[in-house]
Amino acid sequence: MKKLRLFTPGPAMVPEEVMLAMAYPIDHHRTAAFRAMLKEVTENLQYLFGTTATCLTVTGSGTAVAESAIVSCLPPGHKALVCRAGKFGERWGKICDAFDIANTKYELDWGHGFKPEGVAKMLDEDSDIDTVIVTHSETSTAAVSDVEGIAKLARERDLLLIVDGITAVGAIPVKMDEWGIDVLITGSQKAMMLPPGLGFVAVSDRAWKRIDSGKMPAFYGNLKAYRKSMSNFDTPYTPANVMIRGAQVVLQRIREEGAESIWKRTASYAEATRVAATAIGFKVFATDPVDSVTALIVPDGIDEPALRKTMRQKHGMQIAGGQDHIKGKVIRIGHMGYLDRFDALSVISAIEMTLAEMGHKFELGSGVAAAQRVLAEA
Repeated sequence: MKKLRLFTPGPAMVPEEVMLAMAYPIDHHRTAAFRAMLKEVTENLQYLFGTTATCLTVTGSGTAVAESAIVSCLPPGHKALVCRAGKFGERWGKICDAFDIANTKYELDWGHGFKPEGVAKMLDEDSDIDTVIVTHSETSTAAVSDVEGIAKLARERDLLLIVDGITAVGAIPVKMDEWGIDVLITGSQKAMMLPPGLGFVAVSDRAWKRIDSGKMPAFYGNLKAYRKSMSNFDTPYTPANVMIRGAQVVLQRIREEGAESIWKRTASYAEATRVAATAIGFKVFATDPVDSVTALIVPDGIDEPALRKTMRQKHGMQIAGGQDHIKGKVIRIGHMGYLDRFDALSVISAIEMTLAEMGHKFELGSGVAAAQRVLAEA
């Protein structure tokens, strides 16, 4: 008997009660019952994002809402600083280029997070920039940026800040209003513990002033249309209402546990994984590691694709590999969502068993023991 356990940095495992909720007979979405459900989802999204701002639910991926936010907030005459140190930071720059949005690209080596000092230096060199786009948790590299510090800088300079929180919201501390974030996005398949298919975006009053100042070259992704429908807790186009039903259950669960408890729990799994990996011969890839996902450099002599294939086929453990120039060099392990401490231990155990089968020399059980010590203290 073999169970498939997801430890990829998205999609993440989905709780059974959420799957059951989505298995009920499908209902029509233009009803009072749907509007009441979307109202509850929206209010609980505000709790999760740490905001009183408008929260919108869009049928589409995180990239869909990121595109909507970027295009909305950067009408002609505005310019963005795009912080790029991984696959997804690069994607936001490609969106700007696709829509002919003026932008300056701030590049760091993969594995590094962005700090306010570096952002300030880039802003000093280009006075036309009025918007900063940064990825809080760069999923491709497992690196974290100092969004709180960057948000403070953006407010001091009267700039808009758009934050990709796709593997941050619901996993690590994110406080939209307290920090001063203007636009914050996430997707359903990460810490939200849902299948792929929904994007969520919170938009501050400052951001709405910018959006209302220009024309948005989009139809389905027009945030103004979503805002208009949201005044009655509805959607402008056909929603994935079954997914929204799942989101209702997930958000109830998150609110019951509490965001701070979730952040602490996720951090303990990440720390246990990093300590365990070091004990068995891996190195942490990111210079500024995030707690939602860990990227590990595979030891010399280990075939990275074969390691992942064996873990899935023999042990039922699905982890992720690297992307672009780090493909074949790193593995990535997610710590988000529907996981407990024994899940965290089981993936480490499976890595150890696979490495032993591949001839890697280390003390079997040393990683699990190191992780147990961390989790016991937590």
